[in-house]
Amino acid sequence: MTRNSFVLLLAAAAPLLAAPKPKLVVALTIDQFRYDYLVRFRGDYTAGLDRLLTKGAVFTNAHYDHFPSVTAVGHSTFLTGAYPATSGIIANDWFDLASGKSVTSVSDDGVKLLGGSSEGASSPRRLLVSTLGDEVKMANGGKTRVIGISMKDRSAILPVGHMADAAYWVERKTGAFVSSTYYFNDLPAWVKDFNASKPADKYAGAVWSLAPYAERGYKLPAAGDARLYDSVTATPFGNELLELFAERALAAEQMGKRDTTDILALSLSSNDYIGHDKGPDSSEVHSVSVHTDKLLAKFFQFLDQQVGMDNVLVILTADHGVAPLPEVTAARKMPGGRMPLRVIQDTVQKALEDKYGKGKWILSPSEHSLYFNRELIQQKRLEQRDVQRVAAEAALTVAHVARVYTRDQLTGGVAMEDAIGRRIMNGYHHARGADVMIVLEPYWMYASRGTTHGSPYGYDTHVPVIFMGAGVKAGRYPQRIIPNDIAPTLAYLLEVEPPSGAAGRILTEILQ
Repeated sequence: MTRNSFVLLLAAAAPLLAAPKPKLVVALTIDQFRYDYLVRFRGDYTAGLDRLLTKGAVFTNAHYDHFPSVTAVGHSTFLTGAYPATSGIIANDWFDLASGKSVTSVSDDGVKLLGGSSEGASSPRRLLVSTLGDEVKMANGGKTRVIGISMKDRSAILPVGHMADAAYWVERKTGAFVSSTYYFNDLPAWVKDFNASKPADKYAGAVWSLAPYAERGYKLPAAGDARLYDSVTATPFGNELLELFAERALAAEQMGKRDTTDILALSLSSNDYIGHDKGPDSSEVHSVSVHTDKLLAKFFQFLDQQVGMDNVLVILTADHGVAPLPEVTAARKMPGGRMPLRVIQDTVQKALEDKYGKGKWILSPSEHSLYFNRELIQQKRLEQRDVQRVAAEAALTVAHVARVYTRDQLTGGVAMEDAIGRRIMNGYHHARGADVMIVLEPYWMYASRGTTHGSPYGYDTHVPVIFMGAGVKAGRYPQRIIPNDIAPTLAYLLEVEPPSGAAGRILTEILQ
């Protein structure tokens, strides 16, 4: 045997070496960022998004497989891999029959707000499953630092889970970053220092130039104007504030600089505020997308200086898409429009009164999720399934209602066997779900102005999924995936158990 043959034999017999674990996982969510924004505005991306698109593993056909497609559900899915049917996060808010009131996905009367001026606070206690961060902490005795950051409490809290070291969000009234006594008794000194510098104030009087529409722009209120902080959040400057805070958190907490893998979940919220107001076809959405490209480049540069990008694994996704403005849809001669206020509630209430007599039959405020008065049903000695059936038949008589599902159908697993029926089933939690769930036709919405999201249709479910970092094969991947696949894939790379409710698979095709 020649020397070269012996070397080749040894190489063939050597075990495959796993990619080294990253020192930092950066889980990025852009709130309300449709996949097609990557394609439509591609020519204007020259920085951070360009880097992800050229150096990352880009899935072009990732769709959420749940309903409704809203912020809390998308953010809870990201790092749990769980459907709402398992995670319990069925919406941004829902009607709680036990307390007789609406609750949010993170509302918690047992904790207090830290750093803000408002009452009430938030925690992850309504989340019924573990997150990636929880699993990593359980595996290494809590050594990993896990922090969530967003404008919104639900977007900061739900991706990082129960064992997170902290979640921070912005109180829009004061422009300050706040948290909750769920995590600690007082804000860390570095957060207090950051807030004391009043970073949002530097945007007083600033002009958001709608590049590449340079002839247009928005000027923010002057210093001292009560509208300033709220205005900042609905411009790209809100994302700048989040990125600056993320830099401070990474440096202050020494994330990525210790003998373990840390996890930072950063959700950029301003895109959502702008998109709701202006719609996906607006110059404002185009502009904020280009701003996001540049902002991510700044963040990556900081990560490279702080940790080294070779030590960072980046994942980018969005929590949902968005529908076009109905007025834009009409101009295109496409179907769609705005539903009249309370049309479904009033129709169902009348049908139940005609059938069973007077009474407050519907307790919840929502048009798409109806919770019935169980006490009234019991008083009248009725069967809940009969009340649900009458209500469903009435709702189906309303123009532009596409489908109606009852609690009895959904808990019994009876739904149409197609993508929409499956998404309704995946989004239904047996203890928290409504008595009747209503789905509108495509491009129809309840919003009285602007636009919204939440449907089971492609414009709301199709989102980016991009992995970038060591051990990941760059390229475009056209196969159908679900964002639920992200958490199991990260768990595999970090060599920990998948989160407890994870429903996705490991994306082996991107692994080197």
